[in-house]
Amino acid sequence: MKLEAATFVRLRRLAPVLDDVLNAGEVEHADQAVDLASLAQMCSQLLDAYRCMHPDEMEQARLDALESE
Repeated sequence: MKLEAATFVRLRRLAPVLDDVLNAGEVEHADQAVDLASLAQMCSQLLDAYRCMHPDEMEQARLDALESE
């Protein structure tokens, strides 16, 4: 999936925030919570776009996840 340049720049800026959250398991600074909300919104938008472009792959991933539970 091709990203717009502005979206790519925003993702690059937010990547360290996601890395901190995943590695530490928590948000360390108040300003990270704002970035985290932006990151969550952007990830949701990218997932929606991917779902539209690749519905079969998304359905297979959902079925695989259900099987692994």
